[in-house]
Amino acid sequence: MEIHKGDRIYLKEINLKDLDQTVMEWFNDDELMKYYTNSRNKITREKLVSSIEEGKKTGNLFTFGIYTNELNNLIGTIKIGPINLNHKISDLVALIGDRNYLGKGISVEAIKLGNKIAFEKFNIRKLYGGMYASNIASIKAYTKAGWIIEGRLKGFYLVDNKNEDRILVSCFNPKFFLETEIKQIKENERRYTSN
Repeated sequence: MEIHKGDRIYLKEINLKDLDQTVMEWFNDDELMKYYTNSRNKITREKLVSSIEEGKKTGNLFTFGIYTNELNNLIGTIKIGPINLNHKISDLVALIGDRNYLGKGISVEAIKLGNKIAFEKFNIRKLYGGMYASNIASIKAYTKAGWIIEGRLKGFYLVDNKNEDRILVSCFNPKFFLETEIKQIKENERRYTSN
């Protein structure tokens, strides 16, 4: 199995046997899930396994485990997909589920490794995602990992009967985008960061 190694962690396609009770508890943690899924649908082991297997079968969604180099323990996931094969674009979603590793910069390292896998293994041109404007930790993690704030959708979410903006972030494969194009997008970023 292919391993993608970083300084403190490594990514590898998740083994279904690693989805034990401890891991599934991440998806029952309301605070962790607050920003993870827009649908608010409950993530069960059955749904997770089905999604992983279907994604591999269709070749448009891949789930990687985030493991520590020191203990080889699973602490989170990176999901690449769904991949639009026609346009070579994809979402990339990171989750640090083990609370012992939150706030330590692990997500930045994991996202950087995910970027590399998406660009080199899957030949993705552009990664994209969107997050709640109040999810400052994720916005910081993605931008520190080389992503750029590309837009803002006013009042996209309804949270506690209040409008909340969606921040649009993207990461561009330099194989497909000129350095000047990426720099110009980066220069426009500040237009979307203030309310």
